[in-house]
This record gives sequence, structure tokens and C-alpha cells, in this order.
Amino acid sequence: MNALNSRYHKAGLGVFTVIVLAHWAEHIAQAIQIWVLGWPLPEARGVLGVPFPWLVKSEWMHYGYALLMLIGLIIFRKGFTGTSRTWWTTALVIQIWHHFEHLLLLSQALSGSNLLGRPAPTSIIQLLVPRVELHLFYNTIVFIPMVIAMIRHLRPSESERAAMVCTCARPAHAHGW
Repeated sequence: MNALNSRYHKAGLGVFTVIVLAHWAEHIAQAIQIWVLGWPLPEARGVLGVPFPWLVKSEWMHYGYALLMLIGLIIFRKGFTGTSRTWWTTALVIQIWHHFEHLLLLSQALSGSNLLGRPAPTSIIQLLVPRVELHLFYNTIVFIPMVIAMIRHLRPSESERAAMVCTCARPAHAHGW
């Protein structure tokens, strides 16, 4: 764990970022399928869901991603300092709730007993907001503080740089992006 937050922090964050962006691609593709291409909701299954429709219907797959996000946010948190850690922690707190919602969905799928007798597994906030929109929202409000955290991590203040144990930060003399 220490190596993931020191010498392998940059590489680990790179892999984690690719996973997060691949998941984003799925949600963006689904949104385009629904709101741009006009596909009916059952046919709008993202990128992988088109050739593998069972994936979108699998609460295990959705839960697995939520758990992977939670684990990644926990594992890499120690490598952040100062304001970057504050932003990373913000993403983590939001993901804890998002994970709980997916755990609730998975438990309903496994038990066959849905929240408030609904015809399909339903999360708490999904009682107010449709699932596609809700998960776009959840992923957005987790992603934004993650991005801010990574930018702040790459461009730390001098005190934050002094506290860092990884080599993620740009050299202190580097200017611009």
C-alpha cells in the first residue's frame, strides 16, 4: 500500500483514471443513445452493453464498478496532501453514498424484494430521479472533485510539495499546463 502512494502513485493513478474514463465513456455513450439518437431506454446500453446486453442488466457489474471506485479512492488517498487530499476526500465521501446505493440495488436483485414493492431494484434517490440521470449525476459529482484533486496534486503549493512522498508533482520551476 505504501508503494502505491509513493513510487507507484503516479502509475496507479494513471490506471485508475483509465478505468474511471472507460466508465464515463459508457455513461456518455448511453446518454447520446437516449437523448441524441433517440434510442428507447432498453436499447440504450452504452458501449459494452450493445454487444453484451446482459452486462447492463447485471447489478453485479454496476456494484463491482462502484466498489472498485470506492477501493481506488481509499487506496490512493494517502498519497494526496493539503488541498488535493481535501478534494480527493470529497470524492470519497460522495462515492461512499454512491456505493451504498449500489449495495442497496444489488441486495434487492439478489433477494428478489425491491424497495417499496417497485418492479425493479430501486435506490433511495432513484425514487426521485430516473436511474440514467441519477448515475450520470453521481459519476459527475464524484469525478469533478477527483479531477480537481489530481490537478492540485500535480501542481502543489510548496508546503504540499514538501509533504508529498510521491513523484506525481510537476517540477517546481515548470510553468503553464
